[in-house]
Amino acid sequence: QVQLVESGGGLVQAGGSLRLSCAASGTALSINSMGWYRQAPGKQRELVADMPSGGTTNYADSVKGRFLITRDIAKGQVYLQMNSLKPEDTAVYYCNAKAVLISTPGVLTNYWGQGTQVTVSS
Repeated sequence: QVQLVESGGGLVQAGGSLRLSCAASGTALSINSMGWYRQAPGKQRELVADMPSGGTTNYADSVKGRFLITRDIAKGQVYLQMNSLKPEDTAVYYCNAKAVLISTPGVLTNYWGQGTQVTVSS
């Protein structure tokens, strides 16, 4: 299993910045990708950014140029630096990891953190 623990959410004024952190632990054989999703009230969960190991980083169009995702692969950590925040960025942000477990080699499994609230006031 893989456990994900997020931190760094909070309340910020429009134009401000926040940095989210997520730490993975567990008995995964390998973590193929880590990233961030968000879910606003009444809306579906959507991709914010993800970073596959050795692959191309992906960003939602709405956050390109404002958010930056980074990973420390050795430590199993992923970060999301959010700048120039807008009220429409308000949501619960979830850390995501796609991992292959020792117990089920060849099977890619999705894992989620508990979520951290980000609120941007206008």
